[in-house]
Amino acid sequence: GEHVSLQCRSRLGFNKFSLSKEDGMPVPELYNGVFQNSFLMGPVTPAHAGTYRCWGSHPHSPTGWSAPSNPLVIMVTGVHRKPSLLAHPGPLVKSGETVILQCWSDIRFEHFLLHREGTTEDPLRLVGELHDAGSQVNYSMGPMTPALAGTYRCFGSVTHLPYELSAPSDPLDIVIIGLYGKPSLSAQPGPTVQAGESVTLSCSSRRSYDIYHLSREEGGHELRLPAVPKVNGTFQADFPLGPATHGGTYRCFGSFRDSPYEWSKSSDPLLISVTGNPRHLHVLIGTSVVIIPFAILLFFLLHRWCSNKKNAVVMDQEPAGNRTVNREDSDEQDPQEVTYAQLDHCVFTQRKITCPSQRPKTPPTDTIVYTELPNAEP
Repeated sequence: GEHVSLQCRSRLGFNKFSLSKEDGMPVPELYNGVFQNSFLMGPVTPAHAGTYRCWGSHPHSPTGWSAPSNPLVIMVTGVHRKPSLLAHPGPLVKSGETVILQCWSDIRFEHFLLHREGTTEDPLRLVGELHDAGSQVNYSMGPMTPALAGTYRCFGSVTHLPYELSAPSDPLDIVIIGLYGKPSLSAQPGPTVQAGESVTLSCSSRRSYDIYHLSREEGGHELRLPAVPKVNGTFQADFPLGPATHGGTYRCFGSFRDSPYEWSKSSDPLLISVTGNPRHLHVLIGTSVVIIPFAILLFFLLHRWCSNKKNAVVMDQEPAGNRTVNREDSDEQDPQEVTYAQLDHCVFTQRKITCPSQRPKTPPTDTIVYTELPNAEP
């Protein structure tokens, strides 16, 4: 999808050039193409991958062409999914040590290409190891020197299409450390914080570093900030980590702007511990303050309701003659002796049986109901 400009140069005074493609699929725009000294090719497709050469021609000899130029290989990327690039034991390497670069993919690539960005060197072609889960290659690089540090990517290819490559892997920075004095690392408000509390890590040194780098041993992205001169003669960078959720061990390094892959020695490790969870504790306390009084009030009301219901139907043992009983068939002039019997849940009268419509489905066991039984014997 991109465009590429092919330039043919010579000191022999050629005024026109032609291009040819030696392998792969043909490129129609090159047929009988003559150009001044550059040729814009694109949008590039896999068909453009291959080996190119150019020829030059003098003005006084328009039909005679020079010998071919050196071959130029054009590789087209993005034809397959990108592989992954890892460093073992890690991307931060001390001077003189060795690092293993591992490029792997779930695609069975017969070859991998390893390329360092910013260089004109040809990519390093490596033979892949095929297995059921895909393919991979391990490349041992070292002893480490500043010349080997940089940003690396890898590509995968298959044998029958060697110039059609996968998309590039994510970039991997290989850094050489231990070249300068170590900075110091501190935490504000301190190395032990409550969960949710904001914490800031400060990296400082009296050496005039341009950039500070903060790394977490348990993994995570490396952070970098410019160094700021302070009134006490130090150069410092403050890394706000925000509300603390998880602890970890941190280190920081210093570097200079003109050599970004050459870092200082590591600061002493700083362990950040996160304790408690005050925010959740406040929520729990606040909820308890509301629930406990409510529960006490509910218990008091239920207890009082049950007591009132029980007491409302209890009658004392005074003589029956002193009571007034309302009956539909009773004679007000001739009161009758009344006997009370304890029954269960339904009120019986002389004429009908009436069950309260709003009584609970499971009534309390202490409910006592009384009914009048006329003409009963004492």
